[in-house]
Amino acid sequence: MNDISRRPVMASCTVLVLSLGVGMTACDGPGSHPLSARPYDAAQQVALNAPSGHAKADPEKTLEVTAKGKDGRITDVTVVDAAGHYLAGELAADGSRWRSTGPLAAGARYTVKVATEDKGGSPGARTQTFETAAAKNLLKVQLGPKPGTYGVGQPITVELSAPVRAKEARSAVERSLTVRSEPAVSGTWHWVDDKQLHYRPKEYWPAGAHVRVSSNLEGIKIGDKLYAGAVKPLDLTIGDRIEAITDASTHHMTVLRNGEVINTIPVTTGKPGFSTRNGVKVVLSKEYFVRMRGTSIGIPEGTSDSYDLPVYYATRVTWSGEYVHAAPWSVGSQGYANVSHGCTGMSMSNAAWFFNTVHEGDIVKVVNSLGSTMERFGNGFGDWNLAWEEWRDGSALLAGTREGSGLADAARLQPQF
Repeated sequence: MNDISRRPVMASCTVLVLSLGVGMTACDGPGSHPLSARPYDAAQQVALNAPSGHAKADPEKTLEVTAKGKDGRITDVTVVDAAGHYLAGELAADGSRWRSTGPLAAGARYTVKVATEDKGGSPGARTQTFETAAAKNLLKVQLGPKPGTYGVGQPITVELSAPVRAKEARSAVERSLTVRSEPAVSGTWHWVDDKQLHYRPKEYWPAGAHVRVSSNLEGIKIGDKLYAGAVKPLDLTIGDRIEAITDASTHHMTVLRNGEVINTIPVTTGKPGFSTRNGVKVVLSKEYFVRMRGTSIGIPEGTSDSYDLPVYYATRVTWSGEYVHAAPWSVGSQGYANVSHGCTGMSMSNAAWFFNTVHEGDIVKVVNSLGSTMERFGNGFGDWNLAWEEWRDGSALLAGTREGSGLADAARLQPQF
């Protein structure tokens, strides 16, 4: 059924041997059909290699159910954990053995139901439960951002404590993470590197949306003797759609709320050699006061470009130090020329208004600058600078598929609230 990406369907455990033999056949009468009989207890006819009682099965081993003797055969085996996840397996053509084909989850409780048939066609049944041992090597999973209200550009982030490189393991991680939104939107995960993945919708989140991220990763096998730990659900609320669009060629910023212009602000952006990055950025934080020094971006002290300034109403959009902030020293150039070292500067009053209007996750976009385009990852959230098809190709599940296929449809978010 499932593959190693689902805890339900992942198996790799001990072997269960239930014994199958002729056993007692309960018939309703001389002329009744064997399949109409009440299933007999096949406990002595099939063998299960999982321990009973308080002993714990090794999740690294394969689970097996074996028919004892030649007087009967196994017709079906169902293995399911307490969360309702099924373990995949294969039944031999002659009904002599069933083996799991996926890894068992660690620290899980399973119920095994075996259906049998004797030589006369009468049905038997056997049910057994067992538990697997807890994982010794745990993969920690950290969801981000923190619970709260964010702008429409905020991606969901996952940080892993160990690298995950194999496609099958990455698929397991993606399948076990669920993102639900009301209203529903289409979106998917993108692997930034071996220890980090981001989730974003095809378009920005809808204003006013409620988003919940949950996981059934706990206990799932991710790598060699590596199992995922528990993950606490994450709830986010999306605020108004705030977009600040700066045209570096006209030296003005246009701020929109839910598609309506609410302010136009004269600004200055990076001068030649320090041109502001083009592209979509996402507000990372707001800092009322920041001491900005040229040495922090490699400008030697005492040179013509060096600076050491107190800066107020600083809205951060990159980790390397690009802000939208108050720049009272350049008011004469705002609206007319680009004279900064890469930040977007404006008057004290405009910066205060901007600072009080935007929130983490809001969109800050720069166009027509002579600078490069915002980095996609590593310097903030440049996720929105990837075309949707390119974003989907970063998913272990959707890479190489076309939108509208079954896999793509499976990535569609469903309402939860």
